[in-house]
Amino acid sequence: MTRLSAVVVLAMAVLTGTASAVPPPPPNPSDGEISASRAEADAKAARVGELTGKLTQAESRLQELLDDVSYKRELANKARVDLETAISEAEAARREASAARVQADAAAKAVEESRRALDEFAAASYAQGSTVGSFSAYFGAKSPEDLLARAQLLEAVSASGLNQLEQVTRDQGTAANLNAAARAAVQKADAKQAAADEAKKVADQAQQVAAEAHTAQAAATAQLQSDKDAVEHELTAARGEVNGLEAQRRQYDQWVEDKKREDEENARRAAAAAAAAQAAVPARPIAAPSGSRVQTVIDRALAQRGVIYAWGGGNYDGPTYGVRDGGVADSYGDYRKIGFDCSGLMMYAFAGVGIYLPHYSGYQYNSGPKVPLSQMAPGDMIFWGPGGGTHVALYLGGGMMVEAPHSGATVRISPVRYGGIMPYVTRML
Repeated sequence: MTRLSAVVVLAMAVLTGTASAVPPPPPNPSDGEISASRAEADAKAARVGELTGKLTQAESRLQELLDDVSYKRELANKARVDLETAISEAEAARREASAARVQADAAAKAVEESRRALDEFAAASYAQGSTVGSFSAYFGAKSPEDLLARAQLLEAVSASGLNQLEQVTRDQGTAANLNAAARAAVQKADAKQAAADEAKKVADQAQQVAAEAHTAQAAATAQLQSDKDAVEHELTAARGEVNGLEAQRRQYDQWVEDKKREDEENARRAAAAAAAAQAAVPARPIAAPSGSRVQTVIDRALAQRGVIYAWGGGNYDGPTYGVRDGGVADSYGDYRKIGFDCSGLMMYAFAGVGIYLPHYSGYQYNSGPKVPLSQMAPGDMIFWGPGGGTHVALYLGGGMMVEAPHSGATVRISPVRYGGIMPYVTRML
């Protein structure tokens, strides 16, 4: 038997087996019992409807809070990147200050040495009776010419030492100015680092608050779901008590209709499976022109399908350990996982063509030209949230995208979601 015939036979067996099921025979209660049973079922149904409405609102609010958590997490990611930049600038300023201090110390040492040499010269001149300004320097001159020569020699020696001292002093002043400027640069860099550190603390706190709100809403939503499930079970029991031929017939007709749809779906699946087994040709994914830079970016992103999500994870070379966020990501243990977050996946994909994006979706949104959403093409980056700061994905074409969605998930292909989407995409190629 071929694979195709086996699939067809199995499908027919399933359809034949399920079609033979029949409902049990209904009882024959009194009119009073039927009326009371229906009234109880109606009350349960009304309660289910009420809880369904509340659950719908709770789930909507839960999604809003999840989006807010994603946005706050990306802001915390931005603050982390800004803090790293500020730390690097502060370290560079400290190195420059250290070099300036070395220059100033060397100049000061030269000044002291020059002063000491001049002091020694003056002492020696005095001991020999040749101190500048002392009449003893001219005793023993044998002629007016000899007297003039001694005066010129002493003046030249003195002027040379003084000129040298003045030059070294000027050099010391220049070095001291550099030292002062470097200290000012260090103070400015330290201030920027302190501001960036404070911004990171604020962003982390905001993220924590958002995560706690989401957790609380998730608990409330779960309680509503539990209440709804309990009442639905009660409704099922109440409807089971709705006896009588008319009620039993409605249930049976509905069962028949449901089974009909199920049988049609089973037949459709069997036909599809048979066609697939016969054709044995895998579907081709939507792709950019072969060999293009866009295709390189898409291929790099698609090659990461199945890689675990890790908040703060991923760089130009591939997946990395995630980082702590103090909230949702930590609850999933992202900091212990090697994977990608949404902006980390974009970093890796575009690095394959020499484009190095920052690790924050809000910065990535402004990294290239904007194109209206209606004109997006494969290889464009799609963004959600204010300023693109909530989420980013790579458009594949045909209404599909590849993304690192959220903690607990993996890199995957998904239909484009239009709720909260930005009106423009960013086109790097």
